[in-house]
Amino acid sequence: MAGELATTNLLLGIMAAVSVLEGLVVIGAAIAGVMAYKRVMEVVTGIETRQVAPAMLKVNAILEDVKAVSARVKEETERVDDAIHSTMDRIDNTADRVRYNVRAKTSRFVGFIRGLRVAIEGMLHSEART
Repeated sequence: MAGELATTNLLLGIMAAVSVLEGLVVIGAAIAGVMAYKRVMEVVTGIETRQVAPAMLKVNAILEDVKAVSARVKEETERVDDAIHSTMDRIDNTADRVRYNVRAKTSRFVGFIRGLRVAIEGMLHSEART
């Protein structure tokens, strides 16, 4: 029975040693992963500092310009719209005044012509009766 225990003990010792080696490999992989993570983060930070930040500054400046231009266009559109409306109002007012003045100046003449027509028709009807 002593021989059987020696073999079992030897196998258990080998298994324990392999388990310790596996644990060391897992710990080494974790350390390597942390180191790789730190390097990747340094690279990302460097890229962000060198390229993304200046690009964002340019993009923000462009957006500010676009915002200013949009505001200016809106103001000019409102100004032109007001000018068009005031011009249309003035044209309507002018048309009303012209219409009134033409009617006022031609109403006497139109009345005279109508009276003349009635007189001529009256004379023609009276001649036709006689």
